[in-house]
Amino acid sequence: MACKRGCEVTLFDDWCTLVRDENGEKRLWRLAEKEKKRAEIRDRLVETVRSHYDDLDRIADDVNALGYEDAAKILGARLPQTRRARSGELGEILAAELVEEKLGFQIPVRRLRYKDGRDMALRGDDFLGIAIDDEDQLRLLKGESKSAANVSKKTVENAREALSSYDGRPTPISLLFVADRLIEAEGVEGELGRLLRNELAEKSVPPSMIDHALFTLSGNDPTRLLTEDLEDADGERRQTVINLHIQDHQNFIADIYEGALALGDD
Repeated sequence: MACKRGCEVTLFDDWCTLVRDENGEKRLWRLAEKEKKRAEIRDRLVETVRSHYDDLDRIADDVNALGYEDAAKILGARLPQTRRARSGELGEILAAELVEEKLGFQIPVRRLRYKDGRDMALRGDDFLGIAIDDEDQLRLLKGESKSAANVSKKTVENAREALSSYDGRPTPISLLFVADRLIEAEGVEGELGRLLRNELAEKSVPPSMIDHALFTLSGNDPTRLLTEDLEDADGERRQTVINLHIQDHQNFIADIYEGALALGDD
């Protein structure tokens, strides 16, 4: 299955350097911002964040019907307000975008559009990737995302524990949530939703067809912690551990969310 937007998107190529340390099915990727590139891609980042909370065409319709100020109020009702919630959700957004750009999986449902409250965490896996391989077999990607100014050993351990839960399979609540949203769309997406519901009932996808990804967005450099985690990770499946290092972590997050709300500045 191709990525949702045709795989032409190169946000991370334009924004970051990528260092890959790979040993068989275990991969450690380290991303860092290229000098002065954030300013060039900021508008794209802002639009990407908006798209995870609402359909961009719907936001444009709100602007046309209500004007920028009232349209921003509608979008603001979805966006998180606390620093902690913004940090976690921006990590999930960037993880999903990177998965689609670099890992060959589709993240078919923007789950942040379905929160019960703007500062409430969603249950289940942080991201669930789906692909159909060359033999028409279903592949899944179970992902955890962590974002902090200082990613600690405990943070990484908690993420790994979540990835290992349910025998390394995606959580039932995540599979069912994504499956239901796809079935509502009908057509090809509906057929994919049916496959996910079947997987929930039958556990038909073997461990080797379920990849794990651990994404971290951090102000510190957790390379040593991530290397140790990867060495101890389950060898039954492909493991990808990723760090995106942003030195001014908190300022970066605040700026992107402020930009997302500033509809009239586009």
